[in-house]
Amino acid sequence: MQKTVRFLDTTLRDGEQTPGVSFHLNEKVEFAKALEALGVDMIEAGFAGSSQGDFQAVTAISAAVKTGVCSLARCVESDIRASWDALKNAVKPRIHVFIATSPVHRAAKLNMSKEQVLEAAVSGVRLARSLCADVQFSCEDATRTELDFLYQVYRAVVAEGATTLNIPDTVGYSSVKEYGELIADIRRNVVGDREDIILSAHCHNDLGLATATTLEAIRNGARQVECTVNGLGERAGNAPLEEILMNLRTRKDIYGLEDNLQPKGIYRISRLAAGISGIEVQPNKPVIGANAFAHQSGVHQHGVLRDRSTYEIMNPEELGIPQGGLMLGKLSGRHALREHATELGIHLTEHELNRAFEKFKELADRKKDITERDVMAILREQMHGSLGQYRMHSFQIFSGNRMTSTATVSLNNGGDIVTRADCGDGPVEACFHAVDQITGMPCSLESYQLRAVTEGEDALGEVTVRVRHDSTVMLGKGVSTDIIEASCLAYLNAVNRLLEHQAEHAAKA
Repeated sequence: MQKTVRFLDTTLRDGEQTPGVSFHLNEKVEFAKALEALGVDMIEAGFAGSSQGDFQAVTAISAAVKTGVCSLARCVESDIRASWDALKNAVKPRIHVFIATSPVHRAAKLNMSKEQVLEAAVSGVRLARSLCADVQFSCEDATRTELDFLYQVYRAVVAEGATTLNIPDTVGYSSVKEYGELIADIRRNVVGDREDIILSAHCHNDLGLATATTLEAIRNGARQVECTVNGLGERAGNAPLEEILMNLRTRKDIYGLEDNLQPKGIYRISRLAAGISGIEVQPNKPVIGANAFAHQSGVHQHGVLRDRSTYEIMNPEELGIPQGGLMLGKLSGRHALREHATELGIHLTEHELNRAFEKFKELADRKKDITERDVMAILREQMHGSLGQYRMHSFQIFSGNRMTSTATVSLNNGGDIVTRADCGDGPVEACFHAVDQITGMPCSLESYQLRAVTEGEDALGEVTVRVRHDSTVMLGKGVSTDIIEASCLAYLNAVNRLLEHQAEHAAKA
């Protein structure tokens, strides 16, 4: 049996199904490049047949990376052909065909008999295989499907040329032991001695077992894992890439397997995922949470000071987690900032670099100590797209106890400074209303998050907002030591992206 576990990352497909998350094309390409740098074996770039946006994303990612790229497709001819059209320029293309097989899905969703499902699976894989040499097949909701029917379907698609068989625990229903036994059963009764057939584990976290079931699948012969960065995904999410990887690395005495990943990129890609999704990592998240390497107990602190291995089974530096220290200062130049961004794996255009440097200098004048986390927040803001039709020029707030808040906001629109004033229940709402007046793009606020990037009174605040205009929801980010300014920048960022979205649709029309 193969000794290397392959990682298929589906953050850009299954992870984008997280409620409230929508990635933009440039963000998807940037994230795909980060996944390639991390060393993932296959990137599930999207569902090309589902929308023009997904088709464009799969096409762009196929051209941007040299690692494997796959597109999901139903057992429907139009889906499969769309997948191939989007993938055909990829260095290592794969079509991932699926159909639901459980009784509840057959009856409630597909209205198909076993025979019809089997026929669709066979014809779907046959068509995919005629287009692409690498075909993966999934029985959606496999863990609630009759075992004999699973054998029948998987045997049939193997006969048609599928070489990766995915066994999804689609709703996180399976217990750990049960899922491991299912993998072993399929390996024994379908795969047999064939070394060219790879079993893949795809586990959801509805009952909090996604990492455990994935690892048990590996123990029972699965050699591909399907996961997402930070465990993003619909409902409770998918198996987190970082947790699977560090279990394999930390407990090599149990698993004894290799992988192709570079753990030093884990922290950066985790922050990138949080930035483009707007879903922050909870502090107690294993491996990459803020508290993962924090110690409050006196006994624990004493032990760690003597020998880190007393309470730390992983090395934060090996995960690329910054350990503090002043990396750049107010006298640092643009070149130093570019070099630092490159070290973090962040590649900025000249325009983005100039804006990031401008923001860095502003921060250096306000904040005594600039940490790695500050720099990363500034760089992430630029990657997220802080520029657009409107730029912040100035703002002034009148607010206090038992008085209506008033904001006067001035925005730069192509060199013209436009100023408006408005009121609100608080200073943030007043700023948002003033921006609405200037842009003529009234929006409703769907969500608002504020977090301190670092500790201390002069900490950089990072604000993430989701705003809605008509049926479109857009994410915006802003950073500043002034939380009102950060809020206004985040809202303006979202509005600029909405305007850009409108312009793109108008051009297509």
